[in-house]
Amino acid sequence: MSSPDAPQDETLAEPAPLQGVAVIEAALLHMPTVPGVYRMLDAKGDALYVGKARNLKKRVYSYTQINRLPERLRRMVAGTRRMEIVTTGSEAEALLLEANLIKRLRPRFNILLRDDKSYPWLLLTEDHDYPMIGKHRGEKQKGASYFGPFASVWAVNQTITALQRVFLLRSCRDTVFTSRDRPCLLYQIKRCSAPCVERISKEDYAGLVKQAKQFLSGETPTIQKKLAAEMEQAAEALEFERAASIRDRIRGLTHVQGQNSINLEGVGDADVVALHQAAGQSCVQVFFFRGGRNNGNRSFFPSHAKDDAGPEDVLTAFLAQLYDDLPPPPLVLLSHSLPEAGLIAEALAIKAGRKVELHAPQRGEKRVAVEHAATNAREALERHLAEGTAQAALLDGVQKLFDLPEVPKRIEIYDNSHIQGSNAYGVMVVAGPEGFMKGAYRKYAIRGETGLVRNGRRAAPEAGGEIISADDGEAVVLPGIGEGRSPIPGGLGRAPMGGGSRAASGGGDDFAMMREVFERRFGKALKEDPERAGEGWPDLVLIDGGAGQLSAARAIMAELGLEDLPMVAVAKGPDRDAGREWFHREGHAPIQLPPRDPVLYYLQRLRDEAHRFAITTHRAGRSKSLTRSELDEIPGVGSAIKRRLLNHFGSARGVRQAGLNDLNNCPGIGPAMATRIHEHFHPGATGPNSAKG
Repeated sequence: MSSPDAPQDETLAEPAPLQGVAVIEAALLHMPTVPGVYRMLDAKGDALYVGKARNLKKRVYSYTQINRLPERLRRMVAGTRRMEIVTTGSEAEALLLEANLIKRLRPRFNILLRDDKSYPWLLLTEDHDYPMIGKHRGEKQKGASYFGPFASVWAVNQTITALQRVFLLRSCRDTVFTSRDRPCLLYQIKRCSAPCVERISKEDYAGLVKQAKQFLSGETPTIQKKLAAEMEQAAEALEFERAASIRDRIRGLTHVQGQNSINLEGVGDADVVALHQAAGQSCVQVFFFRGGRNNGNRSFFPSHAKDDAGPEDVLTAFLAQLYDDLPPPPLVLLSHSLPEAGLIAEALAIKAGRKVELHAPQRGEKRVAVEHAATNAREALERHLAEGTAQAALLDGVQKLFDLPEVPKRIEIYDNSHIQGSNAYGVMVVAGPEGFMKGAYRKYAIRGETGLVRNGRRAAPEAGGEIISADDGEAVVLPGIGEGRSPIPGGLGRAPMGGGSRAASGGGDDFAMMREVFERRFGKALKEDPERAGEGWPDLVLIDGGAGQLSAARAIMAELGLEDLPMVAVAKGPDRDAGREWFHREGHAPIQLPPRDPVLYYLQRLRDEAHRFAITTHRAGRSKSLTRSELDEIPGVGSAIKRRLLNHFGSARGVRQAGLNDLNNCPGIGPAMATRIHEHFHPGATGPNSAKG
């Protein structure tokens, strides 16, 4: 019998996790008083807010004064479950890190620059005797000069046309250049000097390249004077054809200069940034000037709360994020004076490696350029708001048509594409209040993987079913499925696993493809968000098909435990006529809409976009598969070794039929690689020249 004074075992309840202000107060206990970046995280670990501070402790402490915060920030603090900080050497470095994290993490309570498009550049190669001009996106490579950025591909094309007309530079690829034996059409229309067939010497072409670089660097007056002098010399020497050619180049140069709607004389490289706000939304218009030339303009619509984002706040956040992946120019002209202009300029100077000036001009040509950009921002925002109003009306019509509980914010449309089962792809297209959300598009290469998934996990094998291998090496048993039978109404069966991209037997089973796409899409979503509390869940699912497809899709969703997701099948009308589609819903008779109904047009656009995306995805996959050979399946054989083998043996078939000695004699192929290649095609064969067939 134990003594009453003896310690007793007790089950202590775990303390409840901290949240809200308590999290911030706990973090403040060890918060340094140096510059840095702080992140507020929710229960799932996603970033709610990213901020920078000159003094982390002082800045974060302000969030504990909950009564002084606006309602939006109160909600942010209430949702905080954890805080993370990163210290930096200065506030400018903190600003750069903040912008990078915002673009990468996309926190819900930050002002976001929603721009998923890269900027095109003009490329001028330098590793060729006759350099080529062309467009470029992505990372810069060695052996070329880059000029830009440009606001759009159209702006790049305009500049390339000018360079062709004035400087007669080639735009063809090296493979085309080396294969020509006579001039192309561009030479005939005086847009190329035909270096491919030596109609111009290397020295003269190098002179044209030098002039083109001067033009792109803003030295147009110098070029005009030089061309005028050359024209006079040619005329005095009675070389009238050459004089006429130079005259045409001068006219082209004058035409290019006159095309710019606004110019900034005396300013080489600069960006003009103007903001306009209306109806709680913002539009930022950016004009890119490089070498004194207008490289086009682009409209941006930053995402922010409607009630507490003033123009200075939006512009500050916008500039930091704009130049996160874009080299800042020496001068940025602004429509508004910014309280932190000095800090932003310091941060951009760190990124650029030179001085960067931010200036809000009040008079002169620079002010005219800013006002022109502001006018463009206002007009773009008016169009954006008008389109948004129309979009809202269409979504309201969709809600009423399909009896949805609320106006849909996310509509997912599914389609697939294949040729008799080969190179099969399923795709998901997403639309919402602001139109198509292309960043949310997804493509699924059909692998024939159709194992049951329930609540984000594969169903356990059951006896009496057909065994089909899964891609993770685990056998999946499909209960109750015999040959030619399906447990699901509408014919949704499990296609036998095929090799590679072949989706199903019988030339491609659309039902099996739909099953795989839905299981992969919603199975992953259930695993990541089992409570369905996030914003990645659709309010409406559209599929291309009729009653059979709808029945099959509903059965798949029932297996996943998602019976409540609204789903509609869009079936083509008689003779596949657009405008006579039937819309199928579970528990409702199929309906058709009047031919001129705006909602019908909208639903057609959604379906057609999914079809377009499916076709282009399938074509890209088919083109990629056509360029592959059986050599790609050999471990350790990369592009260089593959090229050596094909150059030596002439084809993949020649490599397959080669003996071990033949492979050893191939330049650049060592004994170990030769043995590996031979073993791949002739498993178990030993000795030189064995198994040649």
